[in-house]
Amino acid sequence: VEATVAPGGGSCSPGGGGSVPVLFCFSVFARPSSVPHGAGYELLIQKFLSLYGDQIDMHRKFVVQLFAEEWSQYIDLPKGFLVSERCKVRLVPLQIQMTTLGNLTPSSTVFFCCDMQERFRPAIKYFGDIISVGQRLLQGARLLGIPVIVTEQYPKGLGSTVQEIDLTGAKLVLPKTKFSMVLPEVEAALAEIPGVRSVVLFGVETHVCIQQTALELIGRGLEVHIVADATSSRSMMDRMFALERLARTGIIVTTSEAILLQLVADKEHPKFKEIQNLIKASAPESGLLSKV
Repeated sequence: VEATVAPGGGSCSPGGGGSVPVLFCFSVFARPSSVPHGAGYELLIQKFLSLYGDQIDMHRKFVVQLFAEEWSQYIDLPKGFLVSERCKVRLVPLQIQMTTLGNLTPSSTVFFCCDMQERFRPAIKYFGDIISVGQRLLQGARLLGIPVIVTEQYPKGLGSTVQEIDLTGAKLVLPKTKFSMVLPEVEAALAEIPGVRSVVLFGVETHVCIQQTALELIGRGLEVHIVADATSSRSMMDRMFALERLARTGIIVTTSEAILLQLVADKEHPKFKEIQNLIKASAPESGLLSKV
């Protein structure tokens, strides 16, 4: 993402009013415009949004840079910078490749339960096991005060969430036709949760709704943890290759026990005993994790 204040042409006198002509560039596109004399960082960002708001993903972090003639390259925008003459600036999305640490805390985590519906029961491999693990995860979320968002894929035709899954206290239960869970209502709900950083995602199907949800979420800057023992598909091959693909994108493929113990973090946590009791009620070994 780049903006260039157009070289050549007229300019404002230092300290004067008026505006400074600017050529705002985004990818391969460019639009001439202007900013008021004395505009700073916030006004530059606002101008970008007014021109390209439908294309800039503001869930990303950005750095504004200024072209410095003495260095013949861009430098980070100096603190307190104000536009007083023609110059070149650009908006750079941060794309630094970093190892995903995957730390989880209850205050910055949301659980997503995807399409655990009645009509999937006979078709999804190990469905009974992922229901059991999903219910345990939702119990853990209630104990730890973690918000839960639930979707149901075309419930008119595929039925509601299975009765074994207790949705008491869920923040949202939404019908959908889109495969991804990232609906406008879900985005609005996430915006209402201060400091949300991580999504724990489980349900069906791994290679369709889970995969598309995970990719949209990481595209918005959120860290995604897929619970392997609570996620399945009709085909184990589809499931396996989806999990492999997602792991390569930096999504964390993990287990319900790892999630719950990471969230309590300490034997002295006031909810540790209750979480421990949930874990002890483990589902029987089904072979599901051997297919990861």
